[in-house]
Amino acid sequence: MQLIDVLELRVRYSETDQLGTFYNSRALEWFECGRTELMRKLGLPYTATEGKGVYLPLVESHVEYLGRARYDDLLIVASGWELFRRASMRFETNIRHASGGAPVVRGYTIHAFTDLTGKAIRPPAWLIEAMAKLPKSPSDNS
Repeated sequence: MQLIDVLELRVRYSETDQLGTFYNSRALEWFECGRTELMRKLGLPYTATEGKGVYLPLVESHVEYLGRARYDDLLIVASGWELFRRASMRFETNIRHASGGAPVVRGYTIHAFTDLTGKAIRPPAWLIEAMAKLPKSPSDNS
């Protein structure tokens, strides 16, 4: 996997429950924030890929809850990618506290490459070329 993007995200009050920690469903939303910025960094925001007729619907997700995050905590969202099988892409996400680095959540999502009708397609050459230009560095999966 290639580590491509790291962003900061602050836990909003609306994302917390009565116990003061984040709702478990927010993790997938935070994964989306990381994935969106990663694609943007690739020079391939979703609007551009969809404009070229390539869609990336979610087909699988996995989330591991490792710790708490409370209102106003500043989190680091580290995201990476890899081509996965012949017609899909896997995005890995690792979320930690900015202060101290305590783990909060990690996981991945797998997205198929499809056309507008939902038919599976292979990743187009322009997408593979854009990815090949990026530097490689290992992710922190701890």
